[in-house]
Amino acid sequence: MYQTFSILFYLQKNKATIDGKAPIYLRITVDGKRSQVSIKRKIEINRWNSNAGKVNGSTAKFIEMNRYMDTIKHKIYKIQQRLQDEDRNITALIIKDIFLGKGEKHKMLLKLFEDHNCQVDKLIGKDFASSTAERYRTAKKHVGDYIRLEYNTDDIPIKDVNHKFITGLEYYLKTERNCSHNTAIKYITNFKKIIRIAYANDWINKDPFFNWKAKLKIVDREFLSKEEIQMMIEKELHTPRLDQVKDIFVFCCYTGLAYADVAKLSKDDVVIGIDGERWIKTKRSKTDTRSNIPILPTAEAILKKYEGHSDVIKGEKLLPVSSNQKMNAYLKEIAVLCGINKNLTTHLARHTFATTITLTNGVPIESVSKMLGHKSLKTTQHYAKIIDRKVSDDMSILRSKLNPQFKSENVN
Repeated sequence: MYQTFSILFYLQKNKATIDGKAPIYLRITVDGKRSQVSIKRKIEINRWNSNAGKVNGSTAKFIEMNRYMDTIKHKIYKIQQRLQDEDRNITALIIKDIFLGKGEKHKMLLKLFEDHNCQVDKLIGKDFASSTAERYRTAKKHVGDYIRLEYNTDDIPIKDVNHKFITGLEYYLKTERNCSHNTAIKYITNFKKIIRIAYANDWINKDPFFNWKAKLKIVDREFLSKEEIQMMIEKELHTPRLDQVKDIFVFCCYTGLAYADVAKLSKDDVVIGIDGERWIKTKRSKTDTRSNIPILPTAEAILKKYEGHSDVIKGEKLLPVSSNQKMNAYLKEIAVLCGINKNLTTHLARHTFATTITLTNGVPIESVSKMLGHKSLKTTQHYAKIIDRKVSDDMSILRSKLNPQFKSENVN
């Protein structure tokens, strides 16, 4: 059934203040019946354009006021459209009440979080990696624990999330959960997605993250030096399990593959590249971006070594990779046996490829970024900032070039 519907902003001049400002009201009209509500803003009467229903002026203050009214108008139209789509009764009063949050069942924060996580779980392997799903589950658990501690309840309406809630959650993660700054920010970023979903669906009227700003701190990534890699390669380990873990770690040092990517590496991922040599071409589990990596001699030798391994022969996997937990535990033993005083993890091998194997040897950062499968060059630049050795070598070359010139100028 066709209904007339209109929105109008106007000034309530009879409520003007001494300084000449009047409150702005919103009028909703459906089939000739009206309902009005204050938008909690005032403006100078002489600035109001009654024909356009807007403020005259080009300063930031007036532009922001007009933008705010446009946002309200957009929300009202969305409410009207939603009621129409759901074939519900539409009146000016019903639209106003929904806009004000009256008569609507409140959406609960953790329930929304759980619904989102269930959708992510169903999309593992398509749109999300399993590690991403796990991170969302952990983020929800932390938010739930914070609500129980701070609000003494199992859940809260999502409309109650404000700037204080967000900063309180950040403080809780850093103190009660002992999270590092970057870890805390990443969990809050996961939580932020739930808020953005609520805001996009008009379940909340404003984004509580609007004034929350946080930056990740740049962390120096540890990596192995050329000497430490050689020490590990040459070290004879008489325990087969340690020797196998060492080989997989070294393979990652020479390919830059993360644990999840080397674990799923199949024979189909090895192809002949543009140069006629063997390359690894695979998609990263974490970002779904493609990594194209020429296979260096050390990595090729490791592939050759495990061609006859029972796990490789009977399956599609390229290498016999243990679980990440076992790998990291065994790497601690290997570090001690090799005399390496660093916290060896599977991911440290990826850092080693970026620094010691490639950037330090003059491989352009754009090429390294492509091999690592980074979406942004900025991610790769974090590695470049810590290569003092490369800077020193470059400056030594510059000194040798400038030194003859300096001597020649002095002689003259």
